[in-house]
Amino acid sequence: MGSLFSKKKDAGHSLQSRVTEKDQVILQLKTQRDKMKIYVKKNQKTMEKDREVARQLLKVGKKDRALILLKKKKYVDQMVEKTLRQLNQIESMVQDLEFAEIEQRVLEGLKKGNESLKEMNKMFSIEDVEKIMDDTREAAEYQEEISNLIAGGLSQNDLADVEEEFEKLMETELPQLPEVPSEEPVVSEAERERPVREKARREKVLVTAE
Repeated sequence: MGSLFSKKKDAGHSLQSRVTEKDQVILQLKTQRDKMKIYVKKNQKTMEKDREVARQLLKVGKKDRALILLKKKKYVDQMVEKTLRQLNQIESMVQDLEFAEIEQRVLEGLKKGNESLKEMNKMFSIEDVEKIMDDTREAAEYQEEISNLIAGGLSQNDLADVEEEFEKLMETELPQLPEVPSEEPVVSEAERERPVREKARREKVLVTAE
């Protein structure tokens, strides 16, 4: 009899433990989502600021720094989208499937989400982006810091998008130079003979003076 009650107690404890674990995962998911909402708002503000500073850099001829800012903007935007997709997938798994069967997949997903959030925190914790405009060692170190953070984080398609945005900024911010003529200017017969006539006139004046 005691054994029967013991089994029921163990089963109840196991169920309670399982529910608690699921609740903990849901709490982690909610925490990640709350952080993501903060990062999304920050990203909306910083993207336009990065673009504006890139414009200013182009105007003063610092094209390499303008390009690195556009790469940073693309990298962060891509990371935000990727992490939101991950969180949506985890949320679907927790709600739609038997938690015991997919617990490991959920935990792995949460781990990836945490890693993405840490990466975004690094990007957003960088000091004021405007200091990249200065001709100082600190500005050069800032540029290198961004380069290291985004190294290998952009695909060829991402880089192509960045180059396209860079070209558009160049077109709008840099003054358009006049087109160089592709053909040599046509010189009339009279214009070609003018130096000869001028020389003859000067010689005639000299002879008259003598």
